[in-house]
Amino acid sequence: MNELRQELLAAFEVEHREHLEAIRAALLAAERGEPFELRDAFRRAHSLKGAARAVDLPAVEERAHRLEARFARLGEGDATLDAAMLDALRGELDGIEDEVAGLAAAPGPAPGQEGIPGPRPPSFEHGTAEAAEPAPAAAAPRPPASAAAAEYLRLPTTQVEAVADAARLVAEALARQGGLAAGWRSVEAGLRGLRRSAAVLRRADAAGRAMAADLDALVQQVARLGRDQRATAAAVEAASTALRQRVERLTLVPAETVLGSLAPMLRELVRESGRTATLEVAGLEVQADRAVLQALKDPVTHLLRNAVSHGLELPAERAAQGKPAEGSVALRLATSGGMLRLSVSDDGPGPDLARIEATGVARGLLPPRRADQPPPPEDRLLALVFEPGFSTAATVDRLSGRGIGLSVVAEAMRRLRGTVSMRPRQPCGTEIELAVPLSAARQPVLLMEAAGQSWGLPGRVVERLLRLRPDAVESVEGRPVLRIESGGRDVIVPVVNLGSLLGHAATPAGGPLQAVLLCSGTRRLALVVEQLREVRTLDVESVDVTLAEAGLVTGAVALEGEAPVVVLSPEALVSRWLRQEGPLAAAGLGLVAAEAAPGATILVVDDSITTRTLEKSILEAQGFRVLLSVDGLDALNRLRSGDLLVDLVVADVEMPRMDGFALLQALKNDPRLAAIPVILMTSRADPEDVRRGLELGAGAYITKQKFDQRELLATIGQML
Repeated sequence: MNELRQELLAAFEVEHREHLEAIRAALLAAERGEPFELRDAFRRAHSLKGAARAVDLPAVEERAHRLEARFARLGEGDATLDAAMLDALRGELDGIEDEVAGLAAAPGPAPGQEGIPGPRPPSFEHGTAEAAEPAPAAAAPRPPASAAAAEYLRLPTTQVEAVADAARLVAEALARQGGLAAGWRSVEAGLRGLRRSAAVLRRADAAGRAMAADLDALVQQVARLGRDQRATAAAVEAASTALRQRVERLTLVPAETVLGSLAPMLRELVRESGRTATLEVAGLEVQADRAVLQALKDPVTHLLRNAVSHGLELPAERAAQGKPAEGSVALRLATSGGMLRLSVSDDGPGPDLARIEATGVARGLLPPRRADQPPPPEDRLLALVFEPGFSTAATVDRLSGRGIGLSVVAEAMRRLRGTVSMRPRQPCGTEIELAVPLSAARQPVLLMEAAGQSWGLPGRVVERLLRLRPDAVESVEGRPVLRIESGGRDVIVPVVNLGSLLGHAATPAGGPLQAVLLCSGTRRLALVVEQLREVRTLDVESVDVTLAEAGLVTGAVALEGEAPVVVLSPEALVSRWLRQEGPLAAAGLGLVAAEAAPGATILVVDDSITTRTLEKSILEAQGFRVLLSVDGLDALNRLRSGDLLVDLVVADVEMPRMDGFALLQALKNDPRLAAIPVILMTSRADPEDVRRGLELGAGAYITKQKFDQRELLATIGQML
C-alpha cells in the first residue's frame, strides 16, 4: 500500500479516537446535569467527517455527517437532548467506531491495486437550513491491516517548542563558526606569505632547504584542513537548516483544527440576528502555526460578528435597495509568500466614508476641512477604523462587540507581526483582510540604520530598496514625494525620514539618499534611512521597550556581537505618519543645504509644467536657486512649514485649488511671510485684474502675452 495512505490512515486512527472520546465525555456530563458543550461536539463531528473524507472512507464520513446533523438540530432548537437523542447519538458514535475497527479485519486490495484516492475539493458551509439525514451508504472497501502499521506519537506543544529552541541554538552556534572560518583563512594567508618570505632559505645550506620544505608541507596541510573544515561546516549548516525547517513544520496544523468551530458559530449568529444569509467558509485545510491560529480566533470572531451586525441588512432593507433578500458572508483562508491570508467579507452597505471622516474629526484624528477642499484619500479614512476606541456604530449591540471597535483586531495583528486592511467590495459590501506569517517567530527582516542606531523591518512589507538623488524628491502640497513606476503606471509615494518618524532629529545626508519602499495594505511609504544593511531570516522575539507602548515595535532580533535590534511595526509607522504628516514634512529629510545652487532662492508657482520648466531654466541660468510648486495651496503649505527660506515668489494667477490672488492675500496676512516679494505672471491682462493684484500687495504684475525674459530678470533684480 502507498506509504502516504498508511500515514493518513494511522493519523485518522488517532484523530477519530480523540473526537469520539471527547463527544462521549460531553454526553456523559450532560446526563449528570452539566451544560452540554454543543459547539465543541458539533466541531468535532464536522472535523471527523472531513478527516474521513480525506482518507476516502465514505461509510465513516456518512455516519459522521449524520452525527453532525443531529447536533445541528439541537443547536437550531428543532430537537432536545433527551434520552432518545442521547441513545441516537451514542449509536452513531458506536457505528463510527465499528466502521474504523473493521479496517484491520478487511481483506487488502488485489495486487497492483494499491493507491491513494484522488483529492476532493474542500467543502463549504452554506446557508442556515437544517441538514438532511440520508440513508446509510454502502460500506466502503476495507484497507488491509497494514494500514495502521505506522505509529504516531503525541507530544505536548511545550516539548515541540523545546526542540525548536534547541534547533535555533544550533543554528546560532553555527553562525558563530563563521568567525572561526575567517580566522582560519587568515592563518592560511599568513603562512603563504611566510613561505614567500622564506624563499631565501632555499638558496642557503641544507638546513635552510629542509626548513623551507617543512614550511611548504605545513602550508599544504593547513590548506587541506581548511578545505575540509569549510566542506564540513557547509554540510553541518545544510543539516541544521533542514532540521530547523522540519521542526518548524511540526508546529503547523490545518486551520480546521482551531478555526473549524467558526462555521457553526457564524450560522448561529445569523439566526440570532433575524437575518438570512448564504455562508461560506473556504480554505480551512491550509496549514499554519497552531499558536498563530489560536491568536487569530478571537479577532476573526470579532470580524464575523461585525459582518453580521453591520454587513447584513434586514430582508426588507435589501429588497428596497434591489438586492436579493438573502445576504452573504464569507470567511476565506489562503497562503502565499510565507503568509497566511484570511479575509472576512459581506455584501452589505459597505464602509460609510462620510461617517468615518466625521468620527475622525470629532476624535481629533483628522483636521476639519472646508467645503471646497477634497476629502481625505479613501485608504487614509479606512485606516482610521483600526484606531483605539474608534467606532461609527450608532447603537451598541451584542453581536458587534459592544462598541469595542476594530482596534482589537489591529492590536492582535501587531502582536502577530501581521497586517490588517479594509476595502470596499464591488458592487457593494466590505472586505477585511488579515495577513500574518505562517510561523509565529521566524521571518525575513530588513536590517537598516537610522538616527544612529540599528532597526529592523519585516521583509514581507518591503517592496523595494531605493537609492535616490536628492533632486528626485518632489513636493506636493508642501510634502516630499517620490514618483515611481508600479504596475505600468506612475505612482506618487510620500517620503519621510525614519529618524524623524521615530521622534529623533533627521541626520543630515549628503549625496544619494537610501530609502526603503514600504507597502502596508494599500498604502506605500518611502522611508529614508542612513544605511540599508541586509535581509536575514531571524527569530523575532517579544520585547518590552518604551517604544512598544506606542505600538511601534513588534519584537526584537538578536545578532551575534551586537545589541538586540528592534523590529518596527509597518502598520504603526504608517499610522503615525498619517497623524503627524504636517510636522514630519516640516522636519524635512535631512538633506544638506550646502548642495543648493548659490544665489537667491525663488519659488515658481504655476500649474503648467511647461511654464514651470521654462521659468526654472531661465532663472537657474542666472544663478538663482529655483523651487517649484504646482499651485497656490502647495506653495502656501511649503512656505508655512518653515522648511524653505525663499527670497521671492513668482506665481501664476489662474491655478486650481488656490489661485495667485488667494495665495498673495494669504502671504500678506501671515506676519512670517508678508515680507516676501511676489511677482504675478498671468495671461489675464485686464486692467481690473492688474489693479487687484497690485492692491493685494504684488511687487509686480507681468502678462504672459508680452513676456520677455529680460523684463522678468530686470524686475527680479529691482525687487531683491
